[in-house]
Amino acid sequence: MELKQFGIIPIDYNTIGNRLFAYKSPKDKVSKLERSGQLVRLKKGLYVVSSEVSNQSLSNELIANHLYGPSYISLESALSYHGLIPERVYGISSVTFRRKKSFLTSMGNFDYFTIPEKYFPIGISQIVVENKYAFLMASPEKALCDLIITRPGIRFQSVKAVREFLTQDLRIDFDAHQKWDVSIVDECGQNGYKKVELNLLSKFLKNEFNI
Repeated sequence: MELKQFGIIPIDYNTIGNRLFAYKSPKDKVSKLERSGQLVRLKKGLYVVSSEVSNQSLSNELIANHLYGPSYISLESALSYHGLIPERVYGISSVTFRRKKSFLTSMGNFDYFTIPEKYFPIGISQIVVENKYAFLMASPEKALCDLIITRPGIRFQSVKAVREFLTQDLRIDFDAHQKWDVSIVDECGQNGYKKVELNLLSKFLKNEFNI
């Protein structure tokens, strides 16, 4: 079996097993491929071909989408990807309308936070990389909303409090994203938790960028 044909897209055991029908024990063969480092186990029944075999760099963002879903990358991971926060983010944070979940893999930590199902599809972007693969990620606006509603300690009583949170706590670089789509924040406020906080975020962005 030519593993390279799978590229860097995560594959389940059944997909691999179907290609190993000639072996007496496909399960033993998969285990052997894993021990040799040709396959990387992400969780029970889910693998990715190693970069040494595929000759491509593995994408933690792509892995995150496949590891637990439906989900998309958000929170600090999305803010970092969009160049909005200076800190390097370790691990990948995503959101889902399923229950909260965490995975510790050889590729790093993958954490999933719960949001309302009707709120889920708002403000999601598909990131296409070199026309080879794509993954789902929150827009900058949605990532901020997700961060606010998933963190119990974040509460605002004024637009000033929003400004302090964004500029002092998160250290948002507003120059990295000039065209803020406040309609995403407004729609999140109508369909998510913490309506007061999201409405104040909307007011801050409108005041800051004269929207």
